[in-house]
Amino acid sequence: MPVIVTPPDVERRPRRSEENDGGHGRRPPNDRDLKRTGGGGDNDSWNGSSGPNRSPGSRLRTYRLNLFLVLCAVMMFFVGIVSVFFVTRSAGHIDAYDHYVKTWLPTLLPPILWINTAVLLLSSVTIEIARRHMFRPIDAMEEWFGLGRPTSRRALPWLLATLILGLAFVAGQINAWRQLALDGAPYHSSNNSADLFYIITGAHALHLLAGIVALLVALRGLYSFRSIENRQIMVDCTAWYWHSMGVLWLCLFAMLLLCR
Repeated sequence: MPVIVTPPDVERRPRRSEENDGGHGRRPPNDRDLKRTGGGGDNDSWNGSSGPNRSPGSRLRTYRLNLFLVLCAVMMFFVGIVSVFFVTRSAGHIDAYDHYVKTWLPTLLPPILWINTAVLLLSSVTIEIARRHMFRPIDAMEEWFGLGRPTSRRALPWLLATLILGLAFVAGQINAWRQLALDGAPYHSSNNSADLFYIITGAHALHLLAGIVALLVALRGLYSFRSIENRQIMVDCTAWYWHSMGVLWLCLFAMLLLCR
């Protein structure tokens, strides 16, 4: 009597394209893959792979960590400038009558700084809206299916608005320097407070210009970067850098206003 041998069920191994799908249209993400936390962009690991084919979420965390290290260096630079500000503010000398005389002369801040602050805060709102548009699940799903670039289309006007507001802030700072010079406090004057005002606001403006350059690169990348995760990373890191410059300016402006 013949014996019929039934082979055991062999578990089907996923194909390589299914194991390490890099998010280029071969396999769309599911709802769990597109989960967003923290306002968009966090934990959007579309797979758990590591190594050369790391997931977008892992790449995003790496870029954010690098940005954090850069911002730590920037903050340490401004801590040094602020330390010089307070040391100079408390400096003085003993006169012929054995009286301690402070050499610090208060500087009247130009009123346009209030407008500049409002402009920078508004630009932080616009770039945050752009960042969140880059991580909208339904738009990301459409891109996975090859239905255009809705994330770029939605984020573009908000990035352009941020760029315009950022340029307006820098122009307003230049106007503030001109007003201060017309009020009798030019740079390299005998007034230490005016000199430090130029140094502090000028250093911040230079760092904000770096953010404007990053904005220009992000705007170009919306259409030159084919991969959606590359565009998300570029906009996300630019947005967090911009937010940091906004918070930094609020601290510096408060210090200049209260300790003049």
